[in-house]
Amino acid sequence: MPEKKDELTSTSTVGDLIIEFLKLEKVTHIFGVPGGGLVKFLVNLKDNHKDIEYVICRQETGAGYMADGYYRATGNLGVVLVTTGPGATNAVTGVMNAQADGSALLLMTGEIDQAFDGMGYLQEGVDAGLDVHEIFKASTGLSSTINSGSDAMTLLKQALRTSLSVPRQATHLSLPVNVTVETLPKGTRLPKDTSSYRTSFEGVSKDQAKSALEAFLDCKRPLLFLGNGCRRALADTDTFYNLLLLAETYAIPIMTTADAKGIFPESHELSLRVYGMADCMWPYYYLSDKKSPYDGLMIIGSAMGELSTNKWSDILLPAGDQAPFIQVDANQKIIGRSFPVTQGVVAEAGAFINTLAELIPEFPVNYPEVKDRRKAINEIKHGNSPFQDEDAYKSEDKPIEPAALMKALQDTMPENTKIFIDAGNCVGWSVHYLAIDPPASIYTSLSMGPMGFAVGAVVGAKIGCPSDTCIGFTGDGAFMMQGSEISTARQNNVGAIWLVLSDNNLSMVSQGMDHFEEDKKDPDIWHQLYELGNPDLVKYSEGLGAQAHEVRSPEDFRNIMPKVLEGANDKGIPQVIIAHINTKAIPPYYNKMYAPKNKK
Repeated sequence: MPEKKDELTSTSTVGDLIIEFLKLEKVTHIFGVPGGGLVKFLVNLKDNHKDIEYVICRQETGAGYMADGYYRATGNLGVVLVTTGPGATNAVTGVMNAQADGSALLLMTGEIDQAFDGMGYLQEGVDAGLDVHEIFKASTGLSSTINSGSDAMTLLKQALRTSLSVPRQATHLSLPVNVTVETLPKGTRLPKDTSSYRTSFEGVSKDQAKSALEAFLDCKRPLLFLGNGCRRALADTDTFYNLLLLAETYAIPIMTTADAKGIFPESHELSLRVYGMADCMWPYYYLSDKKSPYDGLMIIGSAMGELSTNKWSDILLPAGDQAPFIQVDANQKIIGRSFPVTQGVVAEAGAFINTLAELIPEFPVNYPEVKDRRKAINEIKHGNSPFQDEDAYKSEDKPIEPAALMKALQDTMPENTKIFIDAGNCVGWSVHYLAIDPPASIYTSLSMGPMGFAVGAVVGAKIGCPSDTCIGFTGDGAFMMQGSEISTARQNNVGAIWLVLSDNNLSMVSQGMDHFEEDKKDPDIWHQLYELGNPDLVKYSEGLGAQAHEVRSPEDFRNIMPKVLEGANDKGIPQVIIAHINTKAIPPYYNKMYAPKNKK
């Protein structure tokens, strides 16, 4: 195989340069919707279509969600390409959501020829009343316009460096039509590999790690709290086993935020599953034990926002004036933002966990204390249900209880399943009632919470990981927002699966209003106000190219899953499961019997 030349030809253009950088980053798929603002770059893509596939989506927001799902499933850069003006603005929500959730994503938007700037050209996006650059400057980690062949390489490197930094970010580059075909300066050379323009932050102060571990292990009831910032780190086998070694050596219980659910196996004897939105019941028993009060918290990779902390509940504050409250994060701006800390450590999560494991020989095990702690955790887990409503979870009734739907999914999904959770009550039912163990994984969008995220993301995930089962769990409202992407899946023979809660209502809103603003004179008014018109979701799905199935009981679900999995994974046919649920079922966060408790 001939050695690849790093010098471009005298006729190489900015468009050629972009293609070469995408290849260098091992990009094989781009998601988007073409248009006139991309007229020249579409030629570059056509000439390289065997190496880079341009997946034509049905709407630009969906393209953003797909690229986000692709990144989350594979760990590889997600790329979105859309035209100027409305194409760019339609992409904002998907890209903004990726930025908020720490996904590595590059958005490229076309732009009109600079010769027509300010003259009222159709879909002008930068030099006009609509300033696309400023929109993305406010919603991504970096936004720039490539203005010439001279600045193209610098801006491309900066965008890729920013997207793949720690934490990961979304970036935006605007590409004017005339600049796309502008030749590069003479002697322009390609980097030989990505390490010449970007590197990874893997640092941690060993002294700080030792100080944190010493304070933490001095506690009788310590607790480790993992956030989504640990997800990539724990995908590394060595780091995962180092965390396991640390937890098992000292019998340290572990809970995660909702958006980090499943990064530590939830069937493990030391897992307390999730604390925060739609949380498991087990953390409360550990956090509120008055006989043996919990007395130390170490947080790794969580911004400690509203949903991760139940609105900053003081139940998270350990007992004792000097009790350690340690926060570890790569982003120093969020350390100590939500709670006062006894020690803040700026570190990459994986490096910090690995360093803690290296320090284990320096901290002898207090076996009686460890035995007592293990016993206490065991009593919590075997003496108490993790669920708010065990009866609903085990129900075989019609219409299906959402909790029982989760049990049916749990019992039938393959071990390599990737589940994408939309915004809505699907968050409550899945976070609370599913138990996720790697290699299964679950992904939410809880920083921004846009409806329709999972509907698009599951397609990108399945494209990136075709041998895995990929499920988008959504409500009927969110499903209809982005459901046209079923057509994208069918066009590309992508066997994504959608599980849709069908109750003809925006129930997170109607039930939420009933919870917070109850109308005792007209108890059903909130439900009536947010109905959806009884759409036929089976016909809708089938019309877009999916095989559709209806279920009304757990038995129905169990019976159709073999056919669904065969159609999706073996035949590449999109599958939609419409679950007709009990409309009176109350999700965990609205159940007044189980409201999150504070210490006071």
